[in-house]
Amino acid sequence: MKTKNTKTPTYQEVLSIEGMSCASCVGRIEKQLKNIEHVENAEVNLATEQATVYSSQPVDVTQLNKAVERAGYKVTETKPIELSIEGMSCASCVGRVEKSLAKVAGVQQATVNLATERAWIKGDAQIKTSDLIEAVKKAGYEAKLVEQDQSDRQDKKASEQNQLKRDLGLSALLSLPVFILAMGSHMIPAFHMWVVNNLGTQQSWLIQFVLTTLVLLFPGRRFYQKGVPALLRFAPDMNSLVAIGTIAAYGFSLIATFIPQALPEGTVHVYYEAAAMIVSLILLGRYFEAKAKGRTSGAIQHLVGMQAKTARVHQDSKVIEVPVENVTAQMIVEIRPGERVPIDGEVVDGHSYIDESMITGEPVPVKKQAGDQVVGGTINQNGTVNIRATAIGEDSVLAQIIRMVEQAQGSKLPIQALVDKVTLWFVPAVMFLSALTFIVWLIFGPDPALTFGLINAVAVLIVACPCAMGLATPTSIMVGTGRGAELGVLFRKGEALQMLQDVSVVAVDKTGTLTEGKPTLTDFQVQQGFEKEQVLRVVASVEAKSEHPIALAIVQAAEEQNIQLLPITDFEAMTGLGIQANVAGQVIHIGADRYMQQLGLDVAPFEQDSLRLGQEGKTPLYVSIDQQLAAIIAVADPIKETTHAAIAALHQLGLKVAMITGDNRHTAQAIAAKLNIDQVVAEVLPEGKVDAIRQLQEQYGRVAFVGDGINDAPALAQSDVGLAIGTGTDVAIEAAEVVLMSGSLQGVPTAIALSKATISNIRQNLAWAFIYNVALIPIAAGVLYPAFGILLSPIFAAGAMALSSVFVLGNALRLKYFKV
Repeated sequence: MKTKNTKTPTYQEVLSIEGMSCASCVGRIEKQLKNIEHVENAEVNLATEQATVYSSQPVDVTQLNKAVERAGYKVTETKPIELSIEGMSCASCVGRVEKSLAKVAGVQQATVNLATERAWIKGDAQIKTSDLIEAVKKAGYEAKLVEQDQSDRQDKKASEQNQLKRDLGLSALLSLPVFILAMGSHMIPAFHMWVVNNLGTQQSWLIQFVLTTLVLLFPGRRFYQKGVPALLRFAPDMNSLVAIGTIAAYGFSLIATFIPQALPEGTVHVYYEAAAMIVSLILLGRYFEAKAKGRTSGAIQHLVGMQAKTARVHQDSKVIEVPVENVTAQMIVEIRPGERVPIDGEVVDGHSYIDESMITGEPVPVKKQAGDQVVGGTINQNGTVNIRATAIGEDSVLAQIIRMVEQAQGSKLPIQALVDKVTLWFVPAVMFLSALTFIVWLIFGPDPALTFGLINAVAVLIVACPCAMGLATPTSIMVGTGRGAELGVLFRKGEALQMLQDVSVVAVDKTGTLTEGKPTLTDFQVQQGFEKEQVLRVVASVEAKSEHPIALAIVQAAEEQNIQLLPITDFEAMTGLGIQANVAGQVIHIGADRYMQQLGLDVAPFEQDSLRLGQEGKTPLYVSIDQQLAAIIAVADPIKETTHAAIAALHQLGLKVAMITGDNRHTAQAIAAKLNIDQVVAEVLPEGKVDAIRQLQEQYGRVAFVGDGINDAPALAQSDVGLAIGTGTDVAIEAAEVVLMSGSLQGVPTAIALSKATISNIRQNLAWAFIYNVALIPIAAGVLYPAFGILLSPIFAAGAMALSSVFVLGNALRLKYFKV
């Protein structure tokens, strides 16, 4: 976490370091860290095994890690502690828990998510979980370490939902007669007369008293168990608002029922129906919230459900079925048609097509044969394969995906910062406005002023509960990142969701991103009098002695045609020109046009082919056999089928596309022209890519960089948002904020469009939540009464409050159906 120093304009970064043994270790590390640009000071503590780096500008953590490694030590990443928090009900709860956690010694960052009911704490390795749990307890909530078994959590959620359903049913059953007796008498004169003549007003009030008391004591007690202690700690939350509102209405009614002489004349009325219906309506809202929250985490549940429970392993010449947790690395596992792959592994025998859509988002099954990797959770289609287990448990791809999605869902976006500041003080402000409403009505209101003051003060308390504000951002993040996982787009950091929608330029690496990353033989033309297969045989025989990627592509082409290679002698590589060798008594030369000219050969017969290859961005090579020009060949890295559509989609989103590559300028320009790429930076080393991105940032603003996550790590780190092209199995790409599991560039417009949709959804939610509160608080306070005679009943206020949260959740759930 980077935090600004209050005294000087510096940034701070804390690293955990292993391997230090004495004071000289400290000195070496400090020296290396201080050599980094913008670093003002570095303090290394041998006892805590930590380094604190102060800088005048934010410094890339990758640079700091490399400096420590240069000194001969290793930076260890302290895993964040994840707590499950119970008892939070609104945005102000989130602020209080974060504030309490931040005060614990060693905590650098604490993020609390209302929708997932989780807290993520980053800090020193010495932080005690017990201290964190105690801090949460002091704030008035319960906390414990998140259980490893997701099914336990789901069972608990289901139990809470069922409890809410039971309480709601009981509350509604008890509240309905109270509502009929009270509101029926107000609205239907004939019913009022029936109550007076048959029950009597006092008897009706006593019935309402008994039923309302049962509502508050049983279904409604949750509000008092949490709200009253929070109030006594001077940290009121939503439960406190409900508790005060219902107690005020109930207490006033109690006095009117049993000691009416204590009230001024004309103010003796009961409001049992307000207290009872407020509890019922808020329980209804919470029940809908619980159901919707369950649906927002549907992506995680879906991924967890993909984990196989058993596996068939080869043991003592037999195939036996064992629980998947008993499978260990290197075991041979058999997978039959239609079965789910139980663990990550490498195919050792058999071939089949496997549906990998759960990790890549691509619907077309992928052919798998010996040597290919398979991922646990995918579905075997039509053949039996045996695989060697390579990654199990927490190391598996599926486990990594689940962990990434959970972390992204629990993250807090920059847009949430304003909401946090507002909601922390929102509840106390509402209580002040409620008290002010009561006083103003009591002094200036018409008779019965006390009654008007009480009702409007309660309405203000109830209508302003900030549930919708607290749920506005996290629910959209949960659904958006979950939908991304389903589409093969993994947000490693939730912040990327907000950053992506603001990018102006998408810079892409060429090899492995725009192209397949595997050079292949694309063109092979022979002169008259030469046989194509025989020429390929001698060329591949010579190239088999070379390790160059072009040579490998030619050899692979020969192998695919089952061409047997011949023995060679006198192999010689001519630097910058080509190679020569003797094959079956023939002298073979392979190289560029200048090599042929040096040999005295005329390449004019292939002039048209050479021109065409140059326009296509390919470099032609010539073959001579016994001093006769025999063939022209070209090897190229083919463009992925999905690349054209992906770049067109980026242009439709209004973005510029730049290509940054180490390849020669002519090849890069030819590919750029074919793909309609706006800007090309060619012939650059990995360090040059970083400079190229800096220039794009200066020219256009925010830049997203798409690379393969290996050679492109510095460029991914420098960009505002790094997107790594995965391969279905490579998800732990540390330098990138987003991983595209399909290995296709098509994931980039998908990620950006999803980012725009999610942030738009968050803004809609926040606008609704803020406007709703700003508009309804004055109405609840009674500002429309002098001109229009309109007042907002506490019952309608409770209904509106519940509706607000349901609206926010319903709007967030629309992202589940996002399509590009």
